[in-house]
Amino acid sequence: MGAGEVTREESRRPQRDVIPPDVVWVRDAVAAIEPDTNLVITREGQRLSYDYLVVATGIQADWNRIEGLEGQVGRHGIVSIYGYEHVDRVREALQSFQGGTAVFTMPATPIKCAGAPQKIMYLADDIFRRNGVRDRSEVVFASAGARIFGVEAFARTLNEVVRRRKIGTRFRNELRAVIPEERKAVFDVTVVGDDGCAREKREQVVDYDLLHVVPPMSAPDFLKGSALAVPGEALGWVDVDASTLQHRRYPNVFSLGDSSSLPTSRTGAAVRKEAPVLVHNLLVTARQGDLATEAKHYNGYSSCPLITGFGRLVLAEFDYEGRPTPSFPIDTTQERWSMYQMKKHFLPFMYWNMMLRGREV
Repeated sequence: MGAGEVTREESRRPQRDVIPPDVVWVRDAVAAIEPDTNLVITREGQRLSYDYLVVATGIQADWNRIEGLEGQVGRHGIVSIYGYEHVDRVREALQSFQGGTAVFTMPATPIKCAGAPQKIMYLADDIFRRNGVRDRSEVVFASAGARIFGVEAFARTLNEVVRRRKIGTRFRNELRAVIPEERKAVFDVTVVGDDGCAREKREQVVDYDLLHVVPPMSAPDFLKGSALAVPGEALGWVDVDASTLQHRRYPNVFSLGDSSSLPTSRTGAAVRKEAPVLVHNLLVTARQGDLATEAKHYNGYSSCPLITGFGRLVLAEFDYEGRPTPSFPIDTTQERWSMYQMKKHFLPFMYWNMMLRGREV
């Protein structure tokens, strides 16, 4: 959407169209969960009791954690693909860019689809080349992470992509603030010693002409500090066993997806593999009181279709151990036109018509 390949309207459906049949749909938001009394309390004050609870609330964007950013997306050269209301401005900004410094950021927190900050950067680079402005442009990837990608097999390919495209990489650079009127971005830069350990943080101010911001993210606020969250963990992830998806302290609670504590990338592909494990383990628990020897186990599978340009994609599939777990009998560590077509045409169909609608078990 941010690069104009599809319209934002293609990414949206009325919720009633994707609710499975025979499900009671409570049209209200959760305000609190009280697992000691098996209650969900809604924003409108409803008190819903449960025997078993599945927490799949997703993840929220914390725009306010970057000083000076709130209310500025879409202005002063600041754009972001993270928001239905913002994404069209990305396309407009990329097409109208006349050269200068284009900075693409990556925060320190887990985010929805960890590859997306790079995807839009590679597509932007292609647009700048098509429009004849790349030779007077500097493209910079400023990431709070220590490397381009967490799985070595795919990192090698992506390092070659940024080298070929002459994109500057600045790792351990976390965006802390923006000064929109002056088009300046303020980064906290972690300096490491020869032993790889962090020594200090330094402030660095970068002038930009275009700044693509990915906000820090966390679990919804009502989970933070709740009995369901990982103890002492500020981001509020639901504390579940990484293999069974069952809560570590409340056996009648399960969680999957972006708001869970599962130590894997937050992607729809991960949820697709998590869901059957969760359903099986919930039904076993309901039938016999505990999982005992009948538990199914999730191996951490996730997938990130890394768009590396128009018509090119690296299909990164991996497990908890960082091992590639390809679904196709080809080398998916390489850029491929076929995988780009799958991402653009087949995956949306699968998402809307198969994943969301579910099936009876």
